[in-house]
Parts: sequence; structure tokens; C-alpha cells
Amino acid sequence: MLKIRLGVAPAAGTGPAEFAGLARRLEDAGVDSLWLSELVYSPEVDPMIGMAHALARTSKLKVGTGVAILPGRHPVLVAKQLLTLAGLAPKRVLPVFGLRPAREAEHDLFPVPAGRRAAVFDESLTLLRRLLEEDEVSFDGEFFHVDRVHLGPRPGKRLDVWLGGTAPAALRRAGRLADGWLGSFHTPAQARAARIAIQEAAAEAGREIEEDHFGLSLVVADQGIPAELAAIAASRSAGAPVADLIATSWADARRLVERYIEAGLSKFVIRPGHGGFDAFLEKFQAELVPLQN
Repeated sequence: MLKIRLGVAPAAGTGPAEFAGLARRLEDAGVDSLWLSELVYSPEVDPMIGMAHALARTSKLKVGTGVAILPGRHPVLVAKQLLTLAGLAPKRVLPVFGLRPAREAEHDLFPVPAGRRAAVFDESLTLLRRLLEEDEVSFDGEFFHVDRVHLGPRPGKRLDVWLGGTAPAALRRAGRLADGWLGSFHTPAQARAARIAIQEAAAEAGREIEEDHFGLSLVVADQGIPAELAAIAASRSAGAPVADLIATSWADARRLVERYIEAGLSKFVIRPGHGGFDAFLEKFQAELVPLQN
């Protein structure tokens, strides 16, 4: 039986003042995990700093990035951050990385050689995983060169690295190089196809991804779908019914999560489509937490 777990993301625009007490509140409410997006030109907290704060304020809550951008960052520095967090909060750090920022205006903040972002991502992931898994690493790649790097103690439990992404190349990358996948704006049928594609790519690479390492980020917009959100959904899954991409009620949210579970997914990030986090959390606990096992 798949282990079903549901976490939450802050409402859009949640700045440091509103975020400060959120982690403790979620832990007190029994929420499994908190997920932080990388949105630079916004009030929202930086995901790495937000993770550190949330982990320091809690003892059980897991905290993840959903998603952070890897190409444009040096993998040694990212590995050092993750190993530090995992050492301070064992078994509670959930990194998920993506290829490029969701907002085009932020692309230049993560510079890579022109036309080579995918290649940089592949090499970054390869080096990052070695740094997380080996005591000493030497690496001579096209973009990165390190010699006998030692970053300090590794956590007792291996730190998994998940990927986002929807394009066929992104799914193949997840199969070849990642430990799991967190999708978004997929219909249940698309999510099933993505899971199968990732598993096939993993098998071709002589790897296996654990069956409960497939998840999805789902927005609940129970006060109507904002135009910007509808545009994002349409751009990610053109032609798909909006009702299969965004939940417009809590009954729809439960229906969609149940269908995703049938499609072989087991980890979920539930995001509010509007403000009013108190009402969101209350409904989340009543409608969706009972699906956990």
C-alpha cells in the first residue's frame, strides 16, 4: 500500500511577517509538510532561508522546496546547504529542483551559458548527488570542476532529491537522475502517463524509483479561479479541462486527490488559490487529511 501524505504551501504573497509563525502552527495542527516556492520578485520567503527557519521552529514538520531552481547555482554550495539542513533536522528536508523559474522575468537571475540550461541541469544534478552521497568528491565536467571536495558529515538517512517538470525531457531526466517527481497542473491521466514515463526512463538507466516517490502540487481555488492561475494552467496543459487541473471546491479537491492516488501518486502539496489561510487550513484538515494512511 502506498503511503499517502499531504502537505501545504503558503498562500501567494505570504511575506516574512506572516510566515514567521506558520511552521509551528502547522506542526501543532498535525500537518505533514510545508512547501516553499522559488518566487524572487514577490514578498514570499526565499525557500532555503524559509526551510531553515521552519525546521528550527519545529521538531516533526517536514519542509520542502516546491520547486527551487538548480541551474545557475553552484552544486557544491547547494549541497553544503542541504547537508547542513539535513544534519540539523534529520529526515525532514525535502529538496525538489526545477530547470528554470516559473516567471520569465527571473530567468536572468540564474545564469547559464546560452542554450545549455538542460545540459547544466544534468551535470549539476550528477555532481549534487555525488556530493550528498560520497565523503570526498572529485569531478571534471563541462561546467564544473572540483578536486577532493569534502563537505562534512552526511546524514544517517540518504537525502533524496526530487525533480519537477512536465516536458518529456524533464520526465526522462527525473528517471535518469532523481529519486522522485513532483508535478503540477496535470490531469490524473497525464499524471499517470508521467509516472510511467519516469519509471521507464529509470529502468532504461538501470535504476528504480520507489513507488511512493511520485507527487503532485494541487491548487484549491474555492472562491473562483483567478485569471493568472487559469492562464498558467492553460499554458502547462493546453486543452485539458480546467476542472481536472485546479480544484474549484474542497469536494473537487478530494475527488482529484483520490483520482491521483488511483494513478499511482501518493504525495501531495495543496496550495490555496486565494488568501484566508485560516479557512484553508481548516478545510484541508477536514477534507483531505483523512486520506492519509
